[in-house]
Amino acid sequence: MSLRIYNSLTREKEPLVPATPGQVGMYVCGVTVYDVAHVGHARSALVFDVLRRYLAFRGYRVRFIKNFTDVDDKMIARATQADVSVSELAERYIATYRRDMAGLGVAPPDVEPRATEHIPQMVALIERLLAAGVAYVLEGDVYFEVRRFPRYGRLSGRDPDELRAGSRVEVDERKRDPLDFALWKASKPGEPAWPSPWGPGRPGWHIECSAMAMHYLGVSFDLHGGGEDLVFPHHENEIAQSEAATGEPFVRYWVHNAFVNLAAEKMSKSLGNVLTVEALLRRHEADAMRLALLGTHYRNPVEFSEGRLEEAARALERFRGLFEEAERHPSGGDRGDRGERGRGSDESDGREAVLTAAADAERRFVAAMDDDFNTPQALAALFDLARTLHAMRSEIGTAGIAHGAAALRRLGGVLGLFTTASAAPSPDLRVEIERLVQLRGEARRQRAWAEADALRIQLDRLGVTVEDGPTGTTWKWRPKPSEA
Repeated sequence: MSLRIYNSLTREKEPLVPATPGQVGMYVCGVTVYDVAHVGHARSALVFDVLRRYLAFRGYRVRFIKNFTDVDDKMIARATQADVSVSELAERYIATYRRDMAGLGVAPPDVEPRATEHIPQMVALIERLLAAGVAYVLEGDVYFEVRRFPRYGRLSGRDPDELRAGSRVEVDERKRDPLDFALWKASKPGEPAWPSPWGPGRPGWHIECSAMAMHYLGVSFDLHGGGEDLVFPHHENEIAQSEAATGEPFVRYWVHNAFVNLAAEKMSKSLGNVLTVEALLRRHEADAMRLALLGTHYRNPVEFSEGRLEEAARALERFRGLFEEAERHPSGGDRGDRGERGRGSDESDGREAVLTAAADAERRFVAAMDDDFNTPQALAALFDLARTLHAMRSEIGTAGIAHGAAALRRLGGVLGLFTTASAAPSPDLRVEIERLVQLRGEARRQRAWAEADALRIQLDRLGVTVEDGPTGTTWKWRPKPSEA
């Protein structure tokens, strides 16, 4: 079975056939860096991280581009409010975004272009649109004339005659049509500005992605992704301006992830920024977040809550015992606890059973991922393999556990799971953690707050999150992504 992907443009699953065999050019719309990343950003990042990982697993050479929007109206307003420059604001939130993505185990893109570093490419693209007669200048602004592009509305399935200016369509009575969108905006006093043939100003939101995608991937490329909120108007406008300028199809496959819905009863004002990635990672490990978000197919909404993360953490324990045992006996040697029954044909039969179970899990995993990246079914294959290994523990011995655990790590790694140096603290480290937690608890009982804080910092450096509650203190292991 070939890898099939749902194309938002055709609304069908289609075989993935890249323009260049064996290679995939992939562009994903990144964040506007005026605030910290939230769980919705995390879902989109994880979806395309997994998509990229799986393409590589299937043997494709992937060139992955993901941008930063580092100048727009929201950024200008936030910078003014914070009394900093737009560039300073951008640097601050680019750094926090990268830190949060690293915390989630999201691999960095091959290129992370910033809008402000590609102004010449945008100006050149706008000039092509003006020359083609599909754009017009209006008092230093430049607009794309939607009615000049007959195929407008194909991606979103909307009829241009029925569309009206909405919350994400700029309202300007000077425009020839409410749907016409800005390619270039004349600067206002105090705003960042760059020179152009139409006067100083800055690019519109939509033109940046077309210019950067074509700069790094060519006028036509394989895959463009983003959240479903970007279908209209952002991606619709990208298609219009790109194809009007080049006369070529812009993207072969459009991929969009659905929203994250919040369980309202779990939210309260007192929790403040509970749904930022930073705050969630302080309370939950990255694998739990990945498992919670990947347990729903990317095209379906995720019903998200703290409870869902706690369930994911408990589910991960099914793998932990297997990994710990494999790490305690890295040689895969017999533990000597099965007597003569573990030798000869019984041992051989146990190994064969593990090989068969692992092969079946991989077959199911690949079939699921080939079917439009069906992560819930892929995860089911991993859980079933773990369940089989636990059930066969006494028959397969350490060698069988080690082989099965290796298969779980390899397949889980395609989903960005189990990629830490250790999925659980080593026995020696666990003893040290318990000792420090106990010392901190004693310091708190004696109201030695400075000592308690110092011990918390020491635990944090070990990758441990400490939580104090009415029933006592608990701790959670927060493994760090592997450098590999």
